[in-house]
Amino acid sequence: MIKRYNNKILVCGIDEAGRGALSGPVTVSAVILPKEYYNPEIKDSKKLSPKKRIELFHIIKKIALDYAIIDVDNQKIDDLNILKATYYGMNKSIENLKIKSSIYLIDGNKFQPKMKINHKCIIGGDNIFQSIAAASILAKVHRDNYMKKIDKIYPQFDWKNNKGYGTKIHIDKINQYGLCQFHRNSFKIKSKQLSIKI
Repeated sequence: MIKRYNNKILVCGIDEAGRGALSGPVTVSAVILPKEYYNPEIKDSKKLSPKKRIELFHIIKKIALDYAIIDVDNQKIDDLNILKATYYGMNKSIENLKIKSSIYLIDGNKFQPKMKINHKCIIGGDNIFQSIAAASILAKVHRDNYMKKIDKIYPQFDWKNNKGYGTKIHIDKINQYGLCQFHRNSFKIKSKQLSIKI
């Protein structure tokens, strides 16, 4: 069951969406929920239906003391590499918060903060702590909406359904049409390397 990290202090949860996609941004969210707030429906975004994610997206944005959502585009990913681009987005999300948190909980095993902050990396944190799960929902829904918008520009890649991930249809269409301005060139997703597992 998802739980609160500590209901006596302000806790900021940070998570990302789209790290393994072949196109579009990696989206990072940071969320500070009220100390005493608990919603048992908030959980890892991957375990929620699209309808429930959208419902919770609006609830979290309304109830949160503060939140930030940052899109790090595919060009930045190509310039930095996906790991550094994710760190960049995490740092930007923290910088964009108006409220300082007592601790910053990062989903994953590593983080390189730009500033001196009290932080903790938690593997699978979006399935353990409510604040990280809330961040995962904001990042996922925001990014899905972004992918649906750019799907209208390049409908041949089926982004409204695959959200930029390496489905067979997406890869087949890359082979047919080539890469576009929203693809991550550094992921080497053409020719024989298209068989990568994500």
